[in-house]
Amino acid sequence: MENFSAYIPTDLRFGKGCAGEIGVIARQYGKKALLIYGKGSVKKNGAYDTVVKYLKSAGIPIVEYSGIKSNPVIDDVRKATKLGAESKAEMIIAVGGGSVIDSAKIISVSIPGNHDGWDIVKGKVQPSSALPLLAVLTLAATGTEMNPTGVVQNHETEEKLGYRNPFMFPRHSFLDPTFTISVPKNYTAFGIADLVAHCLEAFFAKGSAPLSDRVAVSVIQEAMEAGPLLLENLTDYELRARIMWASTLALNGYTGFGRIYNGDWGVHALGHVLSLLFDVPHGASLTIVYPAWLKYHSEKGKERIEKLGTLLFNNPSVENTILGIEQFFVKIGCPVRLAEAGIASSAKSKIIEVMKKNSSSGTSWLLTAEDYPELLRLME
Repeated sequence: MENFSAYIPTDLRFGKGCAGEIGVIARQYGKKALLIYGKGSVKKNGAYDTVVKYLKSAGIPIVEYSGIKSNPVIDDVRKATKLGAESKAEMIIAVGGGSVIDSAKIISVSIPGNHDGWDIVKGKVQPSSALPLLAVLTLAATGTEMNPTGVVQNHETEEKLGYRNPFMFPRHSFLDPTFTISVPKNYTAFGIADLVAHCLEAFFAKGSAPLSDRVAVSVIQEAMEAGPLLLENLTDYELRARIMWASTLALNGYTGFGRIYNGDWGVHALGHVLSLLFDVPHGASLTIVYPAWLKYHSEKGKERIEKLGTLLFNNPSVENTILGIEQFFVKIGCPVRLAEAGIASSAKSKIIEVMKKNSSSGTSWLLTAEDYPELLRLME
């Protein structure tokens, strides 16, 4: 096993009504909050009203920034940072899915030192503190509620990058599955795909960590069992709860402890380019890339894919394992080809150009510009 540090300081509350505790908890961090959310779904699912109600009852005034996009952009991070600084917010409350919480994380480390968020992401400045962040999750997918990573894109530079900093762990996260019941079928499926992809990224990192392997595979099995059932009954609380908790476990470290960088992340790097250029939902970008990535590494990664097949499908066949993953994505209604996401073959040269600009690669399975054309061919 590789050396690792298991540090997860987030206080996570799970279950019906848990967000009702947010007012009392927030009071320990100050007297004013910057409330961040997306385009309005939080006002339909009850999360916004719940949070505002309990913050007001605790005597905490709020200033709001709304409109965070599903593929978050640095412009929103900058605007919200300016608002938070000018209003002298002492904490950040993020109500939404991964895009909202990821944005809030970067905002939280930007405000104290008056830093530009993109300079932080690019490593030009190193934040030394963060505003306390409280997260109310409304979409089960990314696991951002219990990790210190945020992803944001910059259309001006044509980059979509992840940034990790221990200061960005949410202090508290509230996971009430009832807030996810209104999520439509397609985005529910994309979230399921995202959590599976996170486990696969951990599984394919270099290093020997048999226990972490079994954790990762168990989470995938949970998604494969509960996911299709949920998509047939979107209002089922227990199924929503199972997927919500699975998505958290998929990316809070436990699937990758003992492996290099806790994951490979090459598929995410490639998928980020599709989201950046074509606004493909994050989970959908991963279901397009993963089958192609596995096929591309079917010889070099034969032993690892066979191990996955044995644990997941009780069949070590490389071909069967790749097909099983791909068929699951198809079963839950996710695209597995570029054309299925509306991406024309003529766009390949632009995709390769931006992959080069982003140096899209994994940490264990390294990729260069020479690999991109064949990977894209396998996505067609």
